[in-house]
Amino acid sequence: MSLDEETRAPRFERPPKPVAGPRRVRRDLTGTTLTNGVIGLVFSATGPIAVILAVGVQGGLTPAQLASWIFGVFFLNGILTVLASWLYRRPLAFFWTIPGTVVVGGSLNHLTWAEVLGAFVVTALLILGIGLTGWVRAVMAALPMPIVMAMVAGVFLEFGLDLVTALGLDPGVAVPMVVVFVLLSALPAAGRRLPPILGALLAGAVAVAVSGRFAPAGSGWLAEPLLQAPRFTWTALLELVVPLAVTVLVVQNGQGVAVLKQAGHEPPTNVVTVLCGLWSLPAAAVGAVSTCLTGPTNALLVASGERERQYTAGLVCGAGAVVTGLFAPAFVRLMLATPPAFIAVLGGLAMLRALQSAFVTAFRTKFTLGALVAFLVTVSGVQPLNISAAFWGLVAGLAVSALLERGDFRS
Repeated sequence: MSLDEETRAPRFERPPKPVAGPRRVRRDLTGTTLTNGVIGLVFSATGPIAVILAVGVQGGLTPAQLASWIFGVFFLNGILTVLASWLYRRPLAFFWTIPGTVVVGGSLNHLTWAEVLGAFVVTALLILGIGLTGWVRAVMAALPMPIVMAMVAGVFLEFGLDLVTALGLDPGVAVPMVVVFVLLSALPAAGRRLPPILGALLAGAVAVAVSGRFAPAGSGWLAEPLLQAPRFTWTALLELVVPLAVTVLVVQNGQGVAVLKQAGHEPPTNVVTVLCGLWSLPAAAVGAVSTCLTGPTNALLVASGERERQYTAGLVCGAGAVVTGLFAPAFVRLMLATPPAFIAVLGGLAMLRALQSAFVTAFRTKFTLGALVAFLVTVSGVQPLNISAAFWGLVAGLAVSALLERGDFRS
């Protein structure tokens, strides 16, 4: 959709009619979309959870506060994922801002948890206000897709590198997973019966069990969310609100929208922004960071299968997230009891096609220099003003193209 079309379109995108009934959902749910939904959930519930745990432990949060945080980002966002994917008949996975979580981690050594929660609430109101203006969709339409996808490629590159690293550090777990994935990919008939990524997951589970390295510990199964009171201070608001809003609106939602558009979907960008603001309010009440339209998980949901049926992968992922939130302590304990290579290889294999697509879009035609700069800055990891490198990669890429690739903008 062009910029002119975006400005003429209704401010809030309406879902298609009629709404999909149970019979249609059952018909559209296939082995492929079921697998993609499960893999998207497994991905979200492994490495990204580890970020929350690392930040929380370093910041002095109690186990009860951490469990409440994890409950919020899964249970609440799982409900939103199911509702949005069902109504709009598109895979729309909502989880939490990982760069924002990292920003919060840097603030917990001098801000109280109540002050951080106050920043979460104000951030939610800011995102909601921006969404209600209807500006977000027009801004997204004005961004050159090659530069956005170069930023996405820079974010996704880590998963490919972790895959290669795991092969060297833990071949006993990594090699069987890669071999099974390659064999199922090379044999289409077998791959249709057992999707390659699911085969890799099963092979890894067997390898971990045989090695005797599955060692869950601790106790407690059911999540107990805590309603926590925020405290509003200028120090926390000035330090956190703008960086958190940027990570949601530009970095995370930008990735999510770009990934879905690349797969042929037209996400309801303005409605997504409003939903992120609304859902971040109850999330803040239980101590969870802001809601966003996630990039990597949505890339997994659209990795394969018929486009018109991919929304069912979002339904599976969201329903699984609700269950994960309810049993957050047990689920996290089980997943983190596996060797790091298991998670790294599973995520890397699942992201291969998404990474390939991002590179192809970024460097195929126009804005190639700006795309290269966006990719390099994103990969560098620089974080001026505590804002993630993905945002600065987008800014740098746009600036370089505006100066040196003006013809591409005109065309």
